[in-house]
Amino acid sequence: MSENRAVAYKGTGKVEVIDTAYPTFELQDGPGVHPDNVGRKVPHGVILRTVATNICGSDQHMVRGRTTAPINLVLGHEITGEVVEVGPDVEFINVGDICSVPFNISCGRCRNCKERKTGICLNVNPDRPGSAYGYVDMGGWVGGQAEFVLVPYADWNLLKFPDREQALEKMMDLTMLSDILPTGYHGAVTAGVGVGSSVYVAGAGPVGLAAAASARLLGAAVVIVADMNDERLAQARSFGCETINVGDGDPGDQIEQLLGVPEVDCAIDAVGFEARGHGGGKEAAEAPATVLNSLMDVTAAGGSLGIPGLYVTGDPGAADEASQKGSLSLSLGTGWAKSLSFTTGQCPVMKYNRGLMMAILHDRIHIADAVNAQPIGLEDAPRGYAEFDAGAATKYVLNPNGYLKD
Repeated sequence: MSENRAVAYKGTGKVEVIDTAYPTFELQDGPGVHPDNVGRKVPHGVILRTVATNICGSDQHMVRGRTTAPINLVLGHEITGEVVEVGPDVEFINVGDICSVPFNISCGRCRNCKERKTGICLNVNPDRPGSAYGYVDMGGWVGGQAEFVLVPYADWNLLKFPDREQALEKMMDLTMLSDILPTGYHGAVTAGVGVGSSVYVAGAGPVGLAAAASARLLGAAVVIVADMNDERLAQARSFGCETINVGDGDPGDQIEQLLGVPEVDCAIDAVGFEARGHGGGKEAAEAPATVLNSLMDVTAAGGSLGIPGLYVTGDPGAADEASQKGSLSLSLGTGWAKSLSFTTGQCPVMKYNRGLMMAILHDRIHIADAVNAQPIGLEDAPRGYAEFDAGAATKYVLNPNGYLKD
C-alpha cells in the first residue's frame, strides 16, 4: 500500500483533501515537522486505518489563520483506528485491534509520563514539553484526518477496546475519547466538580458540552452553560443544562436569576483565546481575557477554575501586540483575593480515557448525543470545517474508510 488521502490546511479559511504518502515507521520531512524529528525511527509504532477522526475547535484556530501553522499541514488529532501494521518493537497491540488514540503523544518513559502528566511528555517534541498529531509547533507528527496514520509508542499510547463489535456499535461515542470527552472531564475535575456542585461552563462548543456532560456525570446539582450561539445553547439544554446568553449581559446577573446568588462553586473555561466581550451581542469585539476574568468574578471564594480552553503563545491575528504573544490583561488580583485555584494546559488524556470508556460501554454517558455528533465523508471535510466555523451545533466526525453508519 502506498496511497493515502488526508485533510490539509491550505491557508486562512481553507482546507482541502489531498493525496499524501502512506505512513512509514520513520518520520519524513514535511510541513510542520521539526528538523530534529526528521528521520526519527518509530519501531515502537503502529499504522492505523482510521475508523473515525473528528474536527476539533483547536483545528479551527489554525484554519482561521490564528496560529503559525504552515501550508499543507495535515490536520487532525482526534483519532480512532484499526491496527493494520505493527512495528518490530510492539508487544501487546495486534493487527485487527480497534483503539482510541490520545491526542497527546507521549513516550511512557520520561519523568512526566511516569507521573501521568502525558500532556507534557519530554521526549516527543524537540521544542517544548508536549506534542499532538497534526498541530502547529508540536513536533510535526502527521495528523490523523486521513485514511491511514502512524501512532508511536503504541503499547503505551493506544487504548484498545475490549470487544470489536461493541466498539463499532458505540463508535460515535467512543471516538470522543481521543480528546473532547477527557478534555471536558479534566476541566470539570480540575474545577472541583462533585456531588451537589453548582457549575458554570463558558462555551457551548463540543468541549464545553463535554465538560457539562462530565459535570453531570460527576454529580453536579446544576450546570449552567454560557454562549452567544442560541443553537449551541439549545444543544446544552437538550441534556438537562441551564443556559445563559452572555451576549445579553453580565453572567453574574443571569446566574443570580437562576440560583438566587451571583456565583457558582466551580467554573470551566471551554472558550480559549478567541473569546469575545460579554454584553455586546453576537458582534461583540474580541477580548481574549474576558472569559477568564468573568470566571474569577462568578466563582465563589476558595473555588477552582478548570481551563481546558486553548491559549497560545503565538497568535498573528490577535487584536493587540500583547495578545499576539499570549499576554492577556488578567485580573489576577481578583483571583488572589478570592483564593481561587487555576488549572491550565493540555488534558492528560490517559489519566481518564479508560474510565470514560467504561462509562460509555455501560451507558453511563451518551456523549455523541450531548455534542450532536454527525458522521461525514472525508471528502466533506471542507464543508464540515465551514459549517463548524459558522457556529453549527454539531461535532463533525470524519469517516475516511466507511466504518461508520450513516
